[in-house]
Amino acid sequence: MRTEEFKTITDPFEAITLAEMEEVALMNRIDTKYAISETTFLEILPILKESYRILSVGGLKYSGYESLYFDSPDMSFFTDHHKGKNNRLKIRIRKYINNNLAFLEVKRKQKGRTQKSRLKTDHYDAEFNDTEFKFLRASYPEANELRSTLSNSFNRITLVHKNKAERLTFDLNIEFKDSSKTKSLTNLVICELKQGTADRSSTFYAMMKKRLIRPLRISKYCIGMTKLYSALELKQNRFKKKTLSINKII
Repeated sequence: MRTEEFKTITDPFEAITLAEMEEVALMNRIDTKYAISETTFLEILPILKESYRILSVGGLKYSGYESLYFDSPDMSFFTDHHKGKNNRLKIRIRKYINNNLAFLEVKRKQKGRTQKSRLKTDHYDAEFNDTEFKFLRASYPEANELRSTLSNSFNRITLVHKNKAERLTFDLNIEFKDSSKTKSLTNLVICELKQGTADRSSTFYAMMKKRLIRPLRISKYCIGMTKLYSALELKQNRFKKKTLSINKII
């Protein structure tokens, strides 16, 4: 989707500020993800304005994001996800383009819940300082072995429910890069419903159910790894059905 189109589709929404959204930070939450086409996204977005407000940062109701991901030398973070391990980690630096902020983030998935902690940083590489190493070692003692694996960029629209502790994000124009390759996922929109507790009466959840669109347990990090690495380089057979679903949309 072209950048200039975002203004047209987001203008009708009532805005919410970053400070207001912090009341619904949901750093410990349940995530429900979906993969849809841009066509479906453009059909459903106008309907959502009755129930959700939209995050506005720097006068823009959409945001540019960049993320740099890290893994162990044997790619254990990716492998744990591939195995469906219940307790797994994800480590990244996320840069928020609109306000030029970056955070070192640790996400832990455990018993169906996502717990996120983060630390403000002023760099976008693996040159961690003592404070950052201390932060990382609390979750991953071998932090000094971490290495960057890939980066991604995307545009995000963030909606916040008017009455519930619920956020909804849409990621578009997703692109992955490593040291030698770039993969762009045109037409794909990754949706993520973020709730403190599972609430199937959610407007968005009901909308997806009505359209017979089922949740898809996906990770942008794992999608990127499967796009940039071959099956000979990285075991990914358990992602085959998810990859086929995503490729069908693309």
